[in-house]
Amino acid sequence: MTVMQERVERRDRANREELVQRIAHVMREEGSAEPITALHLNRRSHPTERLHNLSQPSFCVIAQGGKDISVGESRYHYDPEHYLLATVELPITSCIVEASQDRPYLSLRLDLDPILVGAVMVETKLPAPRGQADAKAIVVSALDTDLLDATLRLVRLIDSPLEAKVLAPLVTREIVFRLLVGEQGSRLRHLPLLGSHSHRIAQAMERLRQGFDRPLRIESIARDLGMSSSGFHDHFKAITDMSPLQFQKQLRLREARRLMVGESLDATSAGFRVGYNDASHFSRDYKKHFGSSPARDVQRLRANIGGSPQDMRF
Repeated sequence: MTVMQERVERRDRANREELVQRIAHVMREEGSAEPITALHLNRRSHPTERLHNLSQPSFCVIAQGGKDISVGESRYHYDPEHYLLATVELPITSCIVEASQDRPYLSLRLDLDPILVGAVMVETKLPAPRGQADAKAIVVSALDTDLLDATLRLVRLIDSPLEAKVLAPLVTREIVFRLLVGEQGSRLRHLPLLGSHSHRIAQAMERLRQGFDRPLRIESIARDLGMSSSGFHDHFKAITDMSPLQFQKQLRLREARRLMVGESLDATSAGFRVGYNDASHFSRDYKKHFGSSPARDVQRLRANIGGSPQDMRF
């Protein structure tokens, strides 16, 4: 190992230790906070059960601990050595797997603005992606020295609100730049594109979100987007790791869960509200997705979290 490599390793270790200390200083209690616009911090002192939520375009770093994410058929694990990049809003399942009172789980999430990503692409003359090979919506990659350094500098600004007003947008811009030129840059470049397959799939996802309780008409959606049915299906799965039907099913089940917990609907009524015509079919899908029957799951949620699902984004 060269002298320069040793210096880089020492700096990385020092930066990781400081990131833990600074997040722990801000997050003295369990929960989440947004000390700077679009920057979310999280602290948990115990591993969690599987929690169902929606991803959103974001850059996520764990300072201490570890977490597992499931999206469709894919599984991801990330920790202080890695970052997670999400470019599309998707139903996900996540659980914190490394956390304790002595070494709590500490993380941050920086929401990514597609307009900002597009602006940085234009300024740096980065080419638009070609094809769908790098369009997958969620990936995990190694957190390199420069990206770690920029992330720490953003967290440091929490203690200086006046400096944060001026410098936080600049550091955020740097983070976006480093993501764009980094290992997963080609994936991030899909975020601001208009007219691409990625954009059309995003339109389809929004259409499914708005009409999740109605029958799924693949041919109609594909035709409206100017795509063949098979092409639409293939591109949708390439980006989301699930088929349009699986995506719709997860939306239905999440909304049914919300209705039962938040509005006290029974399982049959909630299933019917979200588009199920068969109560037994709804119960089977629900148990397969959430791990227990609707009644038992809702009872557990009300007992454990006061009647509303936890917001456990990255």
